[in-house]
Parts: sequence; C-alpha cells; structure tokens
Amino acid sequence: MSDSNTAAAPQQEASGLKRIVAASMVGTVVEWYEFFLYATAASLIFGTFFFPDAGTELDGIIAAFLTYAVGFIARPLGGIVFGQIGDRLGRKHTLQVTIILVGVATFLMGCLPGFNAIGYWAPALLVLLRFIQGFAVGGEWGGAVLLVAEHSPNRSRGFWASWPQAAVPVGNLLATLILLGMSWILPAEQFQGWGWRVAFWASAIVVIIGYYIRTHVSEAPIFLEARAQVEAEKAAAYGVLEVVKRYPRGIFGAMGLRFAENILYYIIVSFTIVYLKTVHAYDTSQLLLALLVAHAIHFVVIPQVGRLSDAFGRKPVYLAGAVLGATWPFFAFPMFDTLNPFLIIAAVTVGLCFHALMYAGQPAIMAEMFPTRMRYSGVSLGYQVTSIVAGSMAPIIATALLQDFGTWLPVAVYVAAACAVTAVAVITLKETRGVSLLDIDEADARRHGLRPAKVAQ
Repeated sequence: MSDSNTAAAPQQEASGLKRIVAASMVGTVVEWYEFFLYATAASLIFGTFFFPDAGTELDGIIAAFLTYAVGFIARPLGGIVFGQIGDRLGRKHTLQVTIILVGVATFLMGCLPGFNAIGYWAPALLVLLRFIQGFAVGGEWGGAVLLVAEHSPNRSRGFWASWPQAAVPVGNLLATLILLGMSWILPAEQFQGWGWRVAFWASAIVVIIGYYIRTHVSEAPIFLEARAQVEAEKAAAYGVLEVVKRYPRGIFGAMGLRFAENILYYIIVSFTIVYLKTVHAYDTSQLLLALLVAHAIHFVVIPQVGRLSDAFGRKPVYLAGAVLGATWPFFAFPMFDTLNPFLIIAAVTVGLCFHALMYAGQPAIMAEMFPTRMRYSGVSLGYQVTSIVAGSMAPIIATALLQDFGTWLPVAVYVAAACAVTAVAVITLKETRGVSLLDIDEADARRHGLRPAKVAQ
C-alpha cells in the first residue's frame, strides 16, 4: 500500500501543477487578448475613429499609441497595489480581481462612440478605460507567473513557469483571429465602422471562463509559510517599500532584463503593422495573417526555450536572445520591403523566436531574485516599471523616427541599442538555474534575523 501511495504522489503533484498552469494561462490569455487587441486596433482603426483631426495618418496613429501608452503608465501602479495585496493576502484572490477589471474595461471599449459622435469625450473615455485595463494587467503578470513558479520543482521551474508566457501569444492569436475573420467577412467600411467592436465584446466569454478556473486553484505551501512568518513576526515586513529597501539590485536587474525584450516585442507586433500599412499600403488582412502564423509558432517555441533555460542556464539563453534580437531589424525590414508575403511572415516569426529566448525564462529568473514574502512586489515592480520607458514608448518612438527620417534604419539602431542594454544586464546577473526558493527564503531570514521557513519543496 505504501509503495502504491509513493508512486501515486508524483502523479498527483504533476496533475495539480498542470491545473495551476491552466489557471494561470487562461487568465493571461484574457489579459493579453485584450491588450494586444487594443494595440492592433490602435494601429488599424483608432487613429481615424478617435483622432480624425490629428493631421497626417501617422499623426493619428501616434495619438492612438499615446493612449496605448497610458495603459503602460498604469501598469506599475497596478503592480504596486496588487503586488502589496498579493504578498499579503495571496496570489489566487488577486488574480480573480484583475481578470474581472480588465474584462469590464475591454468590453466597454467596444461600446464607445467615436469622435464624430461625442467629440473629445470619445478619446477621454478611451484613455480612462485604457488606464483601468493597464492597472489590472499590472497586477496580473506577477501573480500568474508566481502561482506557477512557487509550485514548480527546482529542476524544471524554467519550463513550467514559461507556460504563462506562452499564453501571451495565445491571447494575441485569438485577438488576431477574430480581427482577421471580421476583416474577411465585412467590407472595409463596415469593419472600420463597427466590425472591430465584436472582438472587444467577445472578451466577456473568456473572462467568465478564466474567472471560474481561477476559483479552483490553491496557494503554494511556500507562500502560506511566508505569510504565516509575516503574521507571526513584526520584524518580517513585505511589499513594495520592503523590496525597494532590501533588494534594489534585484529590481534593477529585472528592469534590465525586461528592457530589450519589451521593446523588441512591440516593434514586431505593433510597429510592423504601421510600417507596412503606411509605407507600402499593405493589405490589412495579409498583415493580420502574418501575425497569426507568427503567434502560433511563438506559442510552440516559448516552453521549449523554458526547457533550454533549465538545461543550460538562465543567462546563456537570455544573452542569446539579446544578441540575436539586435540583428533582427537589419534583415527584417529589407524583407518587409520586398512585399513578399512569405518573407514578411518569416521576418515576423523569426523576430518572435528571438524574443522567446528572452521572454520564456523571465518568470523563473525573476522569481529567483526575491524571497517569497516580497516576491510579488519585486517581480511586478521590475517588470511593470520598465514598460513605461520600453514597450509603451517603442511604437511611438519608432513611428516618430519613421516620420522624421523616412527610413527604417534609425528604428533598427534603436532596437540594437536596447538589446545592448539588456545584454549588459544579463552578464552582470548571478546564474540561478535549479536554485531552491526555500533556500532563498532561508538566506533572507538569516540576513534579517527572521524565523527560517519550514516548508519542504
């Protein structure tokens, strides 16, 4: 009987981990379905729908991207608020709140009238909803990846924690698929007029499913122990102020890792649309099809890169992504200029594969930078603050460079410089492959005179 129970334990543990992965992924799919939906709509529709008097077409797109940037500005605030709540009350309940918030904001975006109907109230309401959406997403990422990372075995944390990252292209895939379908079914005037709204309304279905799944997961034992430690000892603080005070190097390290990855991603998925649409008047449906294929491959690649980070280490894989990412724009834009649909799909796909080399390992390496009592706050702060100067500004800067210089070369230099910053950050980091999160907590306890955790991993 004991042998039978011993054999069944790993199977039950793996089954429980898969449920947690599914719960994290479904919420992340929702969050990024809606986030990417806005990015695509900003590139294709919002410039004329909400900002018809902006001037040139590129001016309207820049205005739309500025509202897009509002969501990124809200994300650190969401990361601070929900990080504090998540470190104190738990990852599960925090994630239930964030998924509802972002779902309501996105559904209401699909209901907004345009500038021609209500004037400046239209962009004002768009900015408000975008802020709420970004605020919720700011708390989503840290909770989703930590729910998995804190349940994962030490030897395979890179693989398991990469699955919430793989949910990002799934969300993007769904958004692209719905927009592509509507653009095929409807004439261009109807798609621009009301067809785009369907994709925003459809998010409600996924939100309900995601919320339900998240009610059926449990907190990691290591988190429950850390929470008990904080409650038992007044000396054991948690949250944003504590992590800034105790682990500033971890926060700056996380920001350095995030910088190039975030810029490269939004150049690929947002500015690529702007470039092909404005410079070459490329067909919208063909653009969305290229992204559809690229997102599907991105989803497959991310977990495999997570395996590589477990096998070869976090640093070598991440550094390869930064170096290869720096080369991408120098061959991708000439491929775009051919207007060959196969070369365009190939360029976007290769770019996202380079991106995956950085993106897949982020949850594991960032989780391994902080002790449990302040991990949610630490990873959220490092991850989300960087979005303000990286992802939010990347499409704006790239579009402005294209407008000022009339060529893609300055954009390529911009991406390469960002990758150089991240490469330096990777080189300065400590390798953490296979480290025990319990050991990190015990080291933190010794350093600050706290009671060591008693949880077996």
